[in-house]
Amino acid sequence: MGHTGCGDTRLGSDVTAPLQRLFIVRHGETALSITRQHTGRTDLPLTAQGERDAVALAPRLTQFRFAAVLSSPLQRAQRTAVLAGFGAALQPDHDLLEWDYGAYEGRRTVDIRSEFPGWQLFEHGCPGGESPQAVGVRADRVIARVRSIEGDVLMFAHQDILRAVAVRWLGLDVAKGRFFPLTTASISILGYDHSIDEPAFKLWNMSSN
Repeated sequence: MGHTGCGDTRLGSDVTAPLQRLFIVRHGETALSITRQHTGRTDLPLTAQGERDAVALAPRLTQFRFAAVLSSPLQRAQRTAVLAGFGAALQPDHDLLEWDYGAYEGRRTVDIRSEFPGWQLFEHGCPGGESPQAVGVRADRVIARVRSIEGDVLMFAHQDILRAVAVRWLGLDVAKGRFFPLTTASISILGYDHSIDEPAFKLWNMSSN
């Protein structure tokens, strides 16, 4: 199992008042994640490998207790949550829908750049779809919801909205999300270093892929 950007997965020096953690999970593999096509609102199922990877998440996640389990309403995220053992607790959140790629839905970055050299999703957005600023607003709403919950939160969603949530958790501009890719069926943990004034990555992109 490989991972980047590590840290202690248990938070808080005061065991009587642990600091909140947000566990974020990218959904399992789909046919279009294999081909690296932008898949926003297209509601695809998991592949057979994606289902196996989702099942493999269970022993890594069920050891923790979560005050809430949030998910994108799209089937690839919800199916991942169910196979990981959290179907009964699942709460859909439309703010966790993937980036609306508009005219770039189903296209690959390399093909878009052949027409628009230098295109970056997190800087330029998508014609007919969402801007980075609009996605950042959604990410901020997600974070506000999470921080209103007492206890750790688990979230199943998609690569680009989760990247936006992660950098906005740190208080960074949403454009910084481009530097934090996520593989399918990966686990990351957001939290704090010493206090709520110090948001931090505790773990990033832990995956068996």
